[in-house]
Amino acid sequence: MKFAQSSFVYSNYSLQYAIRSMGRMGYDGIAVWGGRPHMYRQDLHAQLPEIRDLLAEYGMEVCHVVPAQFRYPSLLASANEKVRRDSVRYIMDNVDNALLLGAPSLHVCAGMSLLDQPAERGWERLRRSIIEILEYMHGAGLRLYIEPAHRFESNLILTLEDGLRMIHEVNDPQLGILLDTGHLHVNGEDLAEGVAELGLLLGHVDLDDNDGSADTHLAPGQGTINFAPFIAALKRTGYARYVSAELGMQYVLNPEPIVAACLAWMRQAFGES
Repeated sequence: MKFAQSSFVYSNYSLQYAIRSMGRMGYDGIAVWGGRPHMYRQDLHAQLPEIRDLLAEYGMEVCHVVPAQFRYPSLLASANEKVRRDSVRYIMDNVDNALLLGAPSLHVCAGMSLLDQPAERGWERLRRSIIEILEYMHGAGLRLYIEPAHRFESNLILTLEDGLRMIHEVNDPQLGILLDTGHLHVNGEDLAEGVAELGLLLGHVDLDDNDGSADTHLAPGQGTINFAPFIAALKRTGYARYVSAELGMQYVLNPEPIVAACLAWMRQAFGES
């Protein structure tokens, strides 16, 4: 198993600082957050040589690109066609950044179809947006993962079942699922069963914890998730790609202690310490 951390927890620091910090700790990879001050659209294109040099210096890779999503700056299911088109273009910019950074994948979040508008129409618009993004990616060698959410973040793709429905409707081999442990816990979904259900469609794992009432993105072990059956299920399937911790706002002022503790927890929990 390979271990990474989303750079979001370093959102008060430069991306270069995040790479140095995580590299010194021994992380295998970094999931680059697509919001400012990190890799938002073309903000850091002039700094790409420095970023690539830093990654090489620490023997790290960009394992995933994490577009900043949920209402702002993208609404892929928007009934406002100008907003929908701009949202698609925004994800396409993240596709470009994934290629520039050498990342194998990125993901989309369904977000909301506004509650005063029919959800089924929102589903249709979301499907059209995903298809347009996949057409843009064609031949690039990237994977696009749908991230099922929960009721506080989406009324379209909340559960793994919803994500699988979209995958079957779109029917494109570039499409898979990103599994966020905290999202499944809020939904009351069984993590181990989810791994078994997804099989080869499971492309990336975001690891975070909570108490089941809200998606607080606690460090693993600080909430009520029982990770042992989930980890055992991952191993049974032969999953060998990245497990990437994704920590919340409560850690952003002083991220290094919890980021280091997180890596130690993952190594021990997965038996790779």
